Amino acid sequence: MSAEPTKKARRPRRSIGQRLGSERALAVLAPVGLLVVWEILVRVGILNSQFFPAPTTIFDEFLRLAGNGALLDTTVISLRRLAVGFVLGAVPAVIIGIAMGLNRWVRNIADPLIAALYPIPKSAIFPLLLIIFGLGESSKIAVVVIGVFFPVVVNTAAGVLGIPKIYHDVAKNFGASRLQVFRTVALPGATPLIIAGMKLGIGMALMLIVIAEMLGGTDGLGFMIWNSWSTFQVETMYVALVLISVLGVVLTYLLTEIERLLTPWNRSTH
Repeated sequence: MSAEPTKKARRPRRSIGQRLGSERALAVLAPVGLLVVWEILVRVGILNSQFFPAPTTIFDEFLRLAGNGALLDTTVISLRRLAVGFVLGAVPAVIIGIAMGLNRWVRNIADPLIAALYPIPKSAIFPLLLIIFGLGESSKIAVVVIGVFFPVVVNTAAGVLGIPKIYHDVAKNFGASRLQVFRTVALPGATPLIIAGMKLGIGMALMLIVIAEMLGGTDGLGFMIWNSWSTFQVETMYVALVLISVLGVVLTYLLTEIERLLTPWNRSTH
């Protein structure tokens, strides 16, 4: 009598909630573990505390600056410049990028200009912006606008060009106008890559606003870093650096959540 083949025991599949919980826990534990290792290395003398203060020392300095209101005021100044520059750079970039994707004449005109201007280091043109706009807010916002524009316009154009042709054909067969094609085909279809470009742009914007405030500012997080370096207040410098990093993470996650809301059909974001 032949024995029935035994089936291998299968592990129960984890639910989506459990998987997301594990991923988020790992995302939290990784930086916490790094901070613990950093603290230990300073305590045992492997890292020089003059150049690498312990995380607890940096946190104490953070509490001091937060308590007297200096940190909040400084952060709000930088975020205001960042927000204005991001909007002024991203909105025209999306419009031009979609136009490039839909119209080959626009693409033929814009492509060589973008290819020529994009490689120029944005920090290198800041002195030129200082000459044009002066030391006020305009020069700092302008460098953010330039830094945000290029990654958003390139990704937007790529997103529109990547939309399957059948969607354009369907819209054409139903007699859709150019505005309707823009609103119902191009914009939704390119949204994932538009958001990806914005994520790149927000990182670029943070770097550029810090550089602008270091070179031509008297306030903001960049100035805090420069002033702390010049007076050798290393703990204050690290507070500003960590805060910039946290802002980058928060703004990136915010854009990811916006993408989840705008593109429920895109499973890669869920």
